[in-house]
Amino acid sequence: MIMSNTFRKALEAGKSTIGTHFLFSDPDVAELIGDTGLFDYAEFSAEYSILDMRLLYHLARAAQCSNLTLMIKLDQEGQGFWGQAALGAGFKSILFTDIRSASDIDTCHDIIRPDTPNVGGRMGLKLRRPALSTYAPETYLEDLNSIVFCLMLEKQIAVENIDEILSRAKEKGVDMVQWGPADYSITRGRPNMMFQEDIIPIEEMVIQKCVEYDVAPRIEIGEVEKAKRYIDLGVRHFCIGWDRFILQAGLKNLGEGLRRLTDTI
Repeated sequence: MIMSNTFRKALEAGKSTIGTHFLFSDPDVAELIGDTGLFDYAEFSAEYSILDMRLLYHLARAAQCSNLTLMIKLDQEGQGFWGQAALGAGFKSILFTDIRSASDIDTCHDIIRPDTPNVGGRMGLKLRRPALSTYAPETYLEDLNSIVFCLMLEKQIAVENIDEILSRAKEKGVDMVQWGPADYSITRGRPNMMFQEDIIPIEEMVIQKCVEYDVAPRIEIGEVEKAKRYIDLGVRHFCIGWDRFILQAGLKNLGEGLRRLTDTI
């Protein structure tokens, strides 16, 4: 039986969604996130991690134990192979990076959508995890069409061409657009711009444009308190926290506390 895409169901129901990021390539992490019962999905930020096909299978199996949908964030250079490999493992959402033009959206669409006359993608029927127990092409195609399609808007040239890009995103069924201040700052030649106030009007313009084109903006935050400003701007979808930083902060808190105590002995 093909695992239900609960992330897609939440979007179709008009619900706000929350996810969290993980970078550690250990299936236990996906299982721990799912066991909380609090997140609509977990994003495996593979662009910053390591992966192979066997790992993708194990991550998807672990998440499936708690009915947790997985998203994968891909490096652009390998997005075709690894995108289809992730779908074959059981991932239900893909976040594509480094979008620069409307034609990049066409490429991403073709990677994940089925090779049928009415859709025109490049994905065929692959007997991987979603189809292991049955050769039911209609069910397989329904699952493929349910994949949540997300992209990063993070380059200066993309912001300059935002109307063309969002128009194509709407046409191709993009579900969410994630603003990326770090890459944007780099492409502006100002790496620290992401920490400065003059990036705020650009961020808010991107969010406003997404709302205007009816392509949902998603925002990444590290603290719950930061969500309020974005909610006021019309954002309804968030991804909060990164496992690496959560662990580091927890260890730092424990270590500093015990160090202060033991240093007095």
